[in-house]
Amino acid sequence: MADARVLVVDDEKSMRDLLAINLEREGYEVITVDGGEAAIETIRRELVDAVITDLRMPKVDGLAVLRAAKERAPETAVLMITAVGSTETALEAMKLGAYDYITKPFKLDEINLIVRRALERKKLWDENLYLRKQLETQHRFDNIIGKSPRILEVFETIRKIADGPSTVMVTGESGTGKELVARAIHFNSNRRARPFTSVNCGAIPENLMESELFGHVKGAFTGAIANKVGLFQTAEGGTLFLDEITEIAPSLQVKLLRAIQEREVRRVGDTRDVKVDARLIAASNRDLEEAVSEGDLREDLFYRLNVIPIHLPPLRERREDIPILVSHFLQKFARQLGREVRGVSPEALAVLERHQWPGNIRELENVLERAIVLGGSDVVAAEALPESVRRERPAKGMEIDLPEDGMDLDATLDNLERRYLQRALDRTSGVQTKAAELLRMTFRQFRYKLQKHGMARKGAAEE
Repeated sequence: MADARVLVVDDEKSMRDLLAINLEREGYEVITVDGGEAAIETIRRELVDAVITDLRMPKVDGLAVLRAAKERAPETAVLMITAVGSTETALEAMKLGAYDYITKPFKLDEINLIVRRALERKKLWDENLYLRKQLETQHRFDNIIGKSPRILEVFETIRKIADGPSTVMVTGESGTGKELVARAIHFNSNRRARPFTSVNCGAIPENLMESELFGHVKGAFTGAIANKVGLFQTAEGGTLFLDEITEIAPSLQVKLLRAIQEREVRRVGDTRDVKVDARLIAASNRDLEEAVSEGDLREDLFYRLNVIPIHLPPLRERREDIPILVSHFLQKFARQLGREVRGVSPEALAVLERHQWPGNIRELENVLERAIVLGGSDVVAAEALPESVRRERPAKGMEIDLPEDGMDLDATLDNLERRYLQRALDRTSGVQTKAAELLRMTFRQFRYKLQKHGMARKGAAEE
């Protein structure tokens, strides 16, 4: 967590200076104070991300500093430095909320590792708090969750079309949330007080589909022992959602097209048409133009349904939404299972962000439910995730190939580094501090790399 603010508290100047020089070299902003009294004044006046304090100091000791830090901001990471023989006091500090303690003499690498882990945990706390707030505001549209540009475009489309009568065609891979989009359209429209009727066209036998959609009259066929209202009439005044639309037989698609055009249906075995007022939303996980060319979807029906197309990107193409989705599902399952779940560890989140998610959001939801049920901690660790998720798979386009006549490795690596620097800048709209964080670099390291590749620009955004 580069650019974090760390408060160093010690009554020995040599120790303060040593820690300050070391931490600044790691990219942190360091504040040093002489003793506990000055530390508490600083904590009350300024927000810091972490505190490193000596345990035994004259007048005001490290425990008092710890209490003040936790009262000011419970998420502040506090590391205690103690002499040999003060283990009991150090354990008391842990009970009061200290992140860890380290015994003198210590190695600077050891301090760096503990500080880095403590700040990662602090960042996780901050992100979870931020995400909980975001879920209640602009990044939540009913149960569709995200902040990526592509999902925000979906939100905007829903807002624009919700009150209109036009048919909508939602496409996307299985598990991307197509029915959630349909529900969002319905429940944000002027039809929200009327029924939302959903049907999976692939789950109904072909010989029963017409009766399900349009209804039938008594005696229309063997087993029709009473009149039945079809789904179009069930959704009267509301919305009818037809999932996996390409599973409807082409012969029935003709009748569906007529129902959409004429806004009326004829029950099986009846001679009369019945007017219906139901907005139609269809969905498919297939390439619809391919379905048309293969004869699985009538071209005229495709154009009638595709008045307003909405495409949902797969989760692997909106990875910036994974932390928000994780936070949402953790809260959901914590309520359902009666468990206290504070978040996921940085290592677990890294695994989740790296996975390709062939099953999309539905797979992510199932993985987190399993991790909470089987895990024994209030923080989901990487070890609680399934092996299939933890196992890193090489990303497409990263296969290694060595030409027979050899290659210039330094030039190739320089080119790859430059491309990742540019990709990080593109992802963060040119904000260099955020780009550095994406690449797990300090801001100074990132600036050095930009200058090395001739990419530094005057006036570039740093914050």
